[in-house]
Amino acid sequence: MSISEKKTILADLHYLPSIEYFCLLDSYETIILENHEHFIKQTYRNRCHILGPNGRLTLSVPVIGGRKKIAMKDLRIDHDQKWSNNHWRAIQSAYGKSPFYEFFRDDFKAIFQKKETFLVDLNCELLTLCLDLLGLKKKLIFSEKYENDPKRSNISDFRSVIHPKISFEQRVFYRPVPYPQVFGKDFVPNLSIIDLLMCEGPNSLAIVRKSTRK
Repeated sequence: MSISEKKTILADLHYLPSIEYFCLLDSYETIILENHEHFIKQTYRNRCHILGPNGRLTLSVPVIGGRKKIAMKDLRIDHDQKWSNNHWRAIQSAYGKSPFYEFFRDDFKAIFQKKETFLVDLNCELLTLCLDLLGLKKKLIFSEKYENDPKRSNISDFRSVIHPKISFEQRVFYRPVPYPQVFGKDFVPNLSIIDLLMCEGPNSLAIVRKSTRK
Protein backbone atom coordinates (compact mmCIF):
# COMPACT_ATOMS: atom_id res chain seq x y z
CA MET A 1 0.00 0.00 0.00
CA SER A 2 1.50 3.35 -1.01
CA ILE A 3 1.07 6.80 0.44
CA SER A 4 -1.64 8.71 -1.40
CA GLU A 5 -1.78 12.31 -2.56
CA LYS A 6 -4.95 12.73 -0.52
CA LYS A 7 -4.73 15.23 2.34
CA THR A 8 -6.66 13.29 4.97
CA ILE A 9 -5.74 9.99 6.57
CA LEU A 10 -7.80 7.65 8.74
CA ALA A 11 -5.53 5.79 11.15
CA ASP A 12 -5.68 3.71 14.29
CA LEU A 13 -4.35 5.49 17.37
CA HIS A 14 -1.11 4.00 18.71
CA TYR A 15 0.55 4.21 22.11
CA LEU A 16 3.82 6.19 21.82
CA PRO A 17 3.88 5.43 18.07
CA SER A 18 6.82 4.15 16.08
CA ILE A 19 9.00 6.21 13.77
CA GLU A 20 7.28 4.45 10.86
CA TYR A 21 3.91 5.81 12.05
CA PHE A 22 5.21 9.38 11.85
CA CYS A 23 6.74 8.75 8.43
CA LEU A 24 3.21 7.88 7.32
CA LEU A 25 1.46 10.80 9.05
CA ASP A 26 3.91 13.40 7.74
CA SER A 27 2.37 13.21 4.26
CA TYR A 28 -1.07 14.34 5.46
CA GLU A 29 -2.60 17.55 6.75
CA THR A 30 -5.57 16.10 8.64
CA ILE A 31 -5.48 12.95 10.73
CA ILE A 32 -8.74 11.23 11.61
CA LEU A 33 -8.13 8.99 14.60
CA GLU A 34 -10.31 5.89 14.56
CA ASN A 35 -12.47 6.06 17.67
CA HIS A 36 -15.23 3.55 16.93
CA GLU A 37 -13.40 0.39 15.89
CA HIS A 38 -13.30 -2.54 18.28
CA PHE A 39 -10.08 -2.79 20.26
CA ILE A 40 -7.69 -5.32 18.73
CA LYS A 41 -5.29 -7.18 21.02
CA GLN A 42 -1.55 -7.48 20.43
CA THR A 43 -1.33 -4.33 18.32
CA TYR A 44 0.33 -0.96 18.71
CA ARG A 45 -2.91 0.46 20.10
CA ASN A 46 -1.65 -0.25 23.60
CA ARG A 47 2.03 -1.11 23.16
CA CYS A 48 5.31 0.31 21.98
CA HIS A 49 9.00 -0.62 21.83
CA ILE A 50 11.87 1.31 23.42
CA LEU A 51 15.58 0.50 23.76
CA GLY A 52 16.73 -0.34 27.27
CA PRO A 53 20.02 -1.54 28.78
CA ASN A 54 19.13 -5.14 27.83
CA GLY A 55 17.92 -4.40 24.32
CA ARG A 56 14.49 -3.81 22.81
CA LEU A 57 11.79 -3.60 25.45
CA THR A 58 8.02 -3.79 24.94
CA LEU A 59 5.81 -1.52 27.04
CA SER A 60 2.15 -2.56 27.17
CA VAL A 61 -0.74 -0.58 28.69
CA PRO A 62 -3.19 -2.94 30.48
CA VAL A 63 -6.84 -2.44 29.57
CA ILE A 64 -10.15 -3.56 31.05
CA GLY A 65 -12.19 -5.99 28.97
CA GLY A 66 -9.74 -6.16 26.09
CA ARG A 67 -10.96 -9.65 25.16
CA LYS A 68 -14.48 -8.36 24.55
CA LYS A 69 -15.78 -6.31 21.63
CA ILE A 70 -15.30 -2.83 23.07
CA ALA A 71 -15.07 0.32 20.97
CA MET A 72 -11.77 2.15 21.33
CA LYS A 73 -13.58 5.23 22.63
CA ASP A 74 -14.95 3.17 25.55
CA LEU A 75 -11.82 1.17 26.38
CA ARG A 76 -10.61 1.89 29.90
CA ILE A 77 -7.07 1.59 31.20
CA ASP A 78 -6.55 -0.85 34.07
CA HIS A 79 -4.95 1.32 36.74
CA ASP A 80 -5.11 -1.48 39.31
CA GLN A 81 -1.90 -2.56 37.66
CA LYS A 82 0.97 -0.16 38.36
CA TRP A 83 1.78 0.12 34.69
CA SER A 84 2.34 3.91 34.59
CA ASN A 85 5.02 3.78 37.26
CA ASN A 86 6.64 0.82 35.55
CA HIS A 87 6.58 2.48 32.14
CA TRP A 88 8.03 5.69 33.48
CA ARG A 89 10.81 3.86 35.31
CA ALA A 90 11.59 1.98 32.11
CA ILE A 91 11.75 5.25 30.17
CA GLN A 92 14.01 6.77 32.83
CA SER A 93 16.30 3.75 32.69
CA ALA A 94 16.37 3.79 28.90
CA TYR A 95 16.83 7.51 28.30
CA GLY A 96 18.00 9.11 31.54
CA LYS A 97 21.45 9.57 30.03
CA SER A 98 20.27 10.55 26.55
CA PRO A 99 21.13 14.04 25.24
CA PHE A 100 17.58 15.43 25.36
CA TYR A 101 16.03 13.61 28.31
CA GLU A 102 16.17 16.62 30.62
CA PHE A 103 14.45 18.80 28.01
CA PHE A 104 11.50 16.45 27.38
CA ARG A 105 11.25 14.59 30.69
CA ASP A 106 8.69 16.80 32.40
CA ASP A 107 6.30 16.86 29.43
CA PHE A 108 6.13 13.08 29.20
CA LYS A 109 6.10 12.54 32.95
CA ALA A 110 3.10 14.86 33.37
CA ILE A 111 1.04 12.73 30.98
CA PHE A 112 1.92 9.50 32.78
CA GLN A 113 1.02 11.06 36.11
CA LYS A 114 -2.45 12.15 34.91
CA LYS A 115 -3.71 8.57 34.84
CA GLU A 116 -6.22 9.04 32.04
CA THR A 117 -9.31 6.84 32.23
CA PHE A 118 -9.52 5.94 28.55
CA LEU A 119 -6.78 4.58 26.30
CA VAL A 120 -7.69 6.91 23.43
CA ASP A 121 -7.17 9.96 25.65
CA LEU A 122 -3.76 8.75 26.80
CA ASN A 123 -2.69 7.91 23.26
CA CYS A 124 -3.98 11.20 21.86
CA GLU A 125 -2.14 13.24 24.49
CA LEU A 126 1.10 11.42 23.77
CA LEU A 127 0.61 11.75 20.01
CA THR A 128 -0.10 15.48 20.35
CA LEU A 129 3.03 15.96 22.47
CA CYS A 130 5.23 14.01 20.06
CA LEU A 131 3.92 15.96 17.06
CA ASP A 132 4.63 19.19 18.92
CA LEU A 133 8.16 18.14 19.86
CA LEU A 134 8.81 17.12 16.27
CA GLY A 135 7.49 20.45 15.02
CA LEU A 136 4.76 18.82 12.94
CA LYS A 137 1.54 20.80 12.71
CA LYS A 138 -1.39 18.47 12.04
CA LYS A 139 -5.13 18.70 12.50
CA LEU A 140 -6.22 15.82 14.76
CA ILE A 141 -9.87 14.81 14.93
CA PHE A 142 -11.66 11.72 16.22
CA SER A 143 -13.89 9.73 13.89
CA GLU A 144 -17.62 10.28 14.45
CA LYS A 145 -18.62 6.75 13.40
CA TYR A 146 -17.09 3.61 11.99
CA GLU A 147 -16.64 4.15 8.27
CA ASN A 148 -16.55 0.97 6.18
CA ASP A 149 -15.40 2.67 2.99
CA PRO A 150 -13.67 6.01 3.74
CA LYS A 151 -12.17 6.11 0.22
CA ARG A 152 -15.57 7.33 -0.99
CA SER A 153 -14.88 10.51 0.98
CA ASN A 154 -11.38 10.88 -0.51
CA ILE A 155 -9.77 9.71 2.71
CA SER A 156 -6.73 7.43 2.79
CA ASP A 157 -7.51 4.44 5.01
CA PHE A 158 -4.46 3.09 6.85
CA ARG A 159 -6.22 1.48 9.81
CA SER A 160 -4.44 -1.64 11.08
CA VAL A 161 -1.79 -1.40 8.36
CA ILE A 162 1.13 -0.86 10.77
CA HIS A 163 1.11 -4.01 12.89
CA PRO A 164 3.76 -5.43 15.24
CA LYS A 165 3.45 -8.94 13.77
CA ILE A 166 4.42 -7.68 10.30
CA SER A 167 7.90 -6.23 9.78
CA PHE A 168 8.18 -2.65 8.55
CA GLU A 169 10.29 -4.09 5.72
CA GLN A 170 7.09 -5.51 4.24
CA ARG A 171 5.52 -2.05 4.07
CA VAL A 172 6.47 1.02 2.04
CA PHE A 173 6.57 3.84 4.57
CA TYR A 174 9.87 3.58 6.44
CA ARG A 175 13.51 2.85 5.72
CA PRO A 176 15.95 2.92 8.67
CA VAL A 177 18.24 5.91 8.94
CA PRO A 178 20.62 5.18 11.84
CA TYR A 179 21.23 7.71 14.60
CA PRO A 180 23.25 7.34 17.84
CA GLN A 181 21.27 5.39 20.45
CA VAL A 182 21.96 5.15 24.17
CA PHE A 183 22.56 1.39 24.34
CA GLY A 184 24.10 -1.23 22.09
CA LYS A 185 26.54 -1.21 19.21
CA ASP A 186 24.04 -2.11 16.49
CA PHE A 187 21.29 0.30 15.50
CA VAL A 188 17.77 -0.87 16.40
CA PRO A 189 15.27 0.50 13.84
CA ASN A 190 11.68 1.63 14.15
CA LEU A 191 11.37 2.01 17.89
CA SER A 192 8.88 4.36 19.52
CA ILE A 193 9.36 7.97 18.47
CA ILE A 194 10.40 8.68 22.06
CA ASP A 195 13.71 6.94 21.32
CA LEU A 196 14.42 9.30 18.44
CA LEU A 197 13.28 12.40 20.35
CA MET A 198 15.41 11.62 23.39
CA CYS A 199 18.48 10.91 21.26
CA GLU A 200 18.17 13.56 18.55
CA GLY A 201 15.94 16.34 19.88
CA PRO A 202 15.45 19.11 17.28
CA ASN A 203 17.00 16.93 14.58
CA SER A 204 14.28 14.30 14.93
CA LEU A 205 12.00 15.61 12.19
CA ALA A 206 14.85 15.67 9.69
CA ILE A 207 15.52 12.00 10.45
CA VAL A 208 11.83 11.13 10.14
CA ARG A 209 11.80 12.72 6.68
CA LYS A 210 15.02 11.03 5.63
CA SER A 211 13.49 7.77 6.81
CA THR A 212 10.30 8.24 4.76
CA ARG A 213 10.14 6.23 1.57
CA LYS A 214 9.08 8.47 -1.28
